[in-house]
Amino acid sequence: MNIIINPDFSEFENICKRPSFDQKHLSSGVQTIFDEINRRGDQALIEYTEKYDNVKIKSTVLNLNDEQVEISSALKEAIQVAYQNIKTFHEAQKPLEINVSVMHGINCSQKPIPIQNVGVYIPGGTAPLFSTVLMLCIPAKLAGCKRILLCTPPDKSGNIHPAILYAAQLCGVKEIRLAGGAQAVAAMALGTAEIQKVDKIFGPGNQYVTAAKQLAQNYGVSIDMPAGPSELLVYADSTAISSFVAADLLSQAEHGSDSQVVLIATTEKMVKDIFNEIESQLEVLPRKNIAKEALKNSKFVVITDASKAFDLINHYAPEHLIIASDSPEQYVDLILNAGSVFLGNYCPESAGDYASGTNHTLPTNGWAKNYSGVNMDAFYKKVTFQSITKQGIENLGQTIITMAEGEALQAHANAVKVRLNQK
Repeated sequence: MNIIINPDFSEFENICKRPSFDQKHLSSGVQTIFDEINRRGDQALIEYTEKYDNVKIKSTVLNLNDEQVEISSALKEAIQVAYQNIKTFHEAQKPLEINVSVMHGINCSQKPIPIQNVGVYIPGGTAPLFSTVLMLCIPAKLAGCKRILLCTPPDKSGNIHPAILYAAQLCGVKEIRLAGGAQAVAAMALGTAEIQKVDKIFGPGNQYVTAAKQLAQNYGVSIDMPAGPSELLVYADSTAISSFVAADLLSQAEHGSDSQVVLIATTEKMVKDIFNEIESQLEVLPRKNIAKEALKNSKFVVITDASKAFDLINHYAPEHLIIASDSPEQYVDLILNAGSVFLGNYCPESAGDYASGTNHTLPTNGWAKNYSGVNMDAFYKKVTFQSITKQGIENLGQTIITMAEGEALQAHANAVKVRLNQK
């Protein structure tokens, strides 16, 4: 274990480095997938499914029926509790229409209008993320999105995990396609015979999915945010509980071998106690080999001064930030950059992943400096309106004319003059 003790500001950049990938190779490979989907449509998509998911399918279309989904009653109940909490929190976020009279005769308004066609990508692979169905489809439904397309990779039998199907049905999703990875994103961005093009793509994924989402923007499709391999930073002061912190770090490490966990603690003893707990807890985890790989990307840092510690935290801009403390509120005003924050010793990051109500689709890789996590605003575009009466144009007209002529745009000025000169 390498412990970094009271690093200088000049070391922050190196500490904040994420696991690196061959971006040139990554971009080239994803562009090839887009080109093939664009050229051969569903046939290319089916071939990529066989290549990457090791399953042959005849069609991407999942025929939905009213059959009872076979999952345990306990899991159904858990999903329903999470559904209600997520719905309650997101319903409170609905944007309001704004209507303002800025001066006599001139009225300006702003109306939130739902994005009509949204695509939701749900990762499958080693961990079928049915929780992400709730996180993305609940706010899409609440916003009033007309069409919600859900893409997720098939399992070895050519189906999807029953819990993903149950969550989708609970959210009222009617359109599901068997497609995963960068190829699913390409299909949603370009459109095929079986997958109609969407206006915006939502959902987390690995580095290939993230690269595909960024490339999708070149094809007239927007995205929620760059959301790649998951990450967690824990700030542990002297009141942190080492076993809790270790469990939190491992919960994130088991996501994937490309995940990253970072610990910043106030004492070297705290770091060593947490590391000993990690080693103890790791051995009983079914996904311990994945977690071990992720831990190779981990950083353990000791910073005695809280202000300096949060300078590093804000520079890192973590996807998830846990404040492991009996008094977490004292640090809240120091937080500038984070996707989602978990306050106190009894607030695990897994609560936000599943059922507390906040959204778990969050910016990674430092994007929390300029992106928010998914929220209700992400499913709307906001259109502005203005109405001007005859008296209003008389009140404002000369201001417009003066500014237009100042920019040498005479036609702009004339559009006002003809109204002012009307007999």
